[in-house]
Amino acid sequence: MEVQRLVRMRINRMFQQSEDAAMKRFMSLAVVLVAAAMVLGGCEADTLKKENALLMEENENLRNELTQRNMALDEAQMEARDNDIQLAQLRRDLSDANSRPVANTSTAFDGIPGVQGSYGAGEVTATVESDVLFDPGKDSLKSSAKRSLDAVAQVLNSSYGGKPVRIGGHTDTDPIRKSGHESNYHLAFKRAYAVRDYLLSRGVSADRIYLASYGPDRPAGSKNQSRRVEVTVITN
Repeated sequence: MEVQRLVRMRINRMFQQSEDAAMKRFMSLAVVLVAAAMVLGGCEADTLKKENALLMEENENLRNELTQRNMALDEAQMEARDNDIQLAQLRRDLSDANSRPVANTSTAFDGIPGVQGSYGAGEVTATVESDVLFDPGKDSLKSSAKRSLDAVAQVLNSSYGGKPVRIGGHTDTDPIRKSGHESNYHLAFKRAYAVRDYLLSRGVSADRIYLASYGPDRPAGSKNQSRRVEVTVITN
C-alpha cells in the first residue's frame, strides 16, 4: 500500500510540473502575441499618419494649382475684353475711313511756283510762302509773286467756281520790332488783304472771299514755313 501511495504522489507531481510548464508556455505565447499586436498597431498608425500627410499635401497642391488657373483665366478674360474693345474701335475707325471720300493725291494748285496744294476736311488749300509774296516785314506784294497768284486765280475760277474762299494770313512767332506793324496779327491781316485785292483784280468774285488773320497762332515746321498765306476753298 505504501508503494502505491508513493507511486501516485510521483505521478501527481509529474502532472503538476507538466501543467506549470504548459501554463508558462501559454503565458509566454500570450506576451509575444500582445507585443506583436502592439508593434503591428503602431506600424499601422504610422502608415495612416503618413498617408494622411500625403493626402493633405496633395490637397494643398491642388488648391494652389486651382488658384493659379483661376488667376490665369481672369487675366485671359480681361485681355479678351481689351481685345474686343480695340477691335470695336478699329471697326469704327475703318467705318469712318470708308465713309469719307478718298482724297486725291494731287490738287489743281500743284505745279504753281511757290504754291503747295493740300486737302483737308471739306476744303482744298493753296499755301503760298510769305517770302514768295512779300519782302521781310512788308505787306505789299512783290512783282514776282503776281505770276503765282495769276495761276491761283485761274484755278479758283475754273476748278472751284462759286465756292467760298478763305484767305488766311500767318506769321512766325517772333515779335514785331522794326516793321512798324502793331502786331503779328496786324501784319498777317494786311498780307491776306493784299492777296485778296490781287485775286479780285484777276476776276475772283468779292462775295466769295473772306479774310482771317491767325498771326503766330498756327506755326508750321520752320519760321519760313510759318510765314505764309493760305488760300482755302471750302468744298462742302
